[in-house]
Amino acid sequence: MPSQQQFLIAGGGLGGLATALGLARKGYSSTVLEQSSRFGEIGAGIQMAPNAFKTFDHLGVGDRARRGAVFVDEMVLMDALSGERIAALSVGERFRKRFGNPYAVVHRADLHASFVEACRDSKRVDLQVDSQVVRYTQTEDVVTAHLRDGRQVTGIALIGADGLRSKVRQQLVDDGEPLVSGHTTFRSVIPTEKMPDDLRWNAATLWAGPKCHLVHYPLKDGKVFNLVITCHNDAKEAENGKPVSRDEVRKHFMHVNARVRQLIDHGEDWKYWVLCDREPIQNWVEGRVALLGDAAHPMLQYYAQGACMAMEDAVFLSHAIEKHGDNIKQALIYYNRGRAVRTARVQMGSRLIGEYIYHPAGAKADVRNATMSAMSEEEYFAEFAWLYDGQDLPA
Repeated sequence: MPSQQQFLIAGGGLGGLATALGLARKGYSSTVLEQSSRFGEIGAGIQMAPNAFKTFDHLGVGDRARRGAVFVDEMVLMDALSGERIAALSVGERFRKRFGNPYAVVHRADLHASFVEACRDSKRVDLQVDSQVVRYTQTEDVVTAHLRDGRQVTGIALIGADGLRSKVRQQLVDDGEPLVSGHTTFRSVIPTEKMPDDLRWNAATLWAGPKCHLVHYPLKDGKVFNLVITCHNDAKEAENGKPVSRDEVRKHFMHVNARVRQLIDHGEDWKYWVLCDREPIQNWVEGRVALLGDAAHPMLQYYAQGACMAMEDAVFLSHAIEKHGDNIKQALIYYNRGRAVRTARVQMGSRLIGEYIYHPAGAKADVRNATMSAMSEEEYFAEFAWLYDGQDLPA
């Protein structure tokens, strides 16, 4: 049983593990309470912007995280109807110099495994499986996590990093079920040899069309391509990782250009997710309990920043704890205030760019194409600066 002087972290995803690593770097011990029977991640690719790499270095996992990354040459925006290139931004030397870090893509499971490895190497992190936190109680001095199997674990603080349907949030905020966006995402992986020759780009590529988009980029040292395609089909019920036939996927994208539509035919073992988020909230803290990552600010995928925001939370939290020392409650308030506006901006912005960049039609799409094709490299740099500089993070 862990010491009462340890932090308790509900959830062993990227945000929870990053929290444990950040605290360990500041000299604090933690116990990560993961509901599953093992530490692992589902899903395939994840995009890592410069602000993500900044967090890796803060957490002491920079080399590990870079190990499995594919460093793409460009971010490319294509018109899914005409098949024409709208815009492209090189993420090479000038981009790295401007933002201090690269843009890369990585397999989510590989990144998560590197975090697990780092936690296991640390004497300050205790990883526990089959340990779902279902509620908490607290006194002036300690907080107790009550687990699904009846066990109780006590520590000096509880960080709820338990995802979209967080039990910790349910008790702290009590805002019901997540909001169903009506957008459905289908995921597959294509072996590179099956990827059409004219689409084997070392790029994070977005094909934007009416009420839909398609994204592809290389993974696993270029051995496979990740394929993530989304349509606004007004789905009413949240679904998570359910198998779906290729024919069912194809019918949602019959209106897009045949060049990109062929990717669907090469994908195998398709699964789908109905995207959800929540309204931004101001308060993530109750006494010695705080929310982090998707438990605090779940967002749609359109900024590709969900994992990045969770890792930024972890870094900021570790600095807040160090700054306020034994005053845990004040540290959590400081963390909440320091992160709420930035994450709310990403939540809100993700919805907006989904509507006006990823999925517009007609005149709105024409405006997108004209505006984005006319932008210079420096204008793109300026547009991304607030997000990729990670200005809210401690130096």
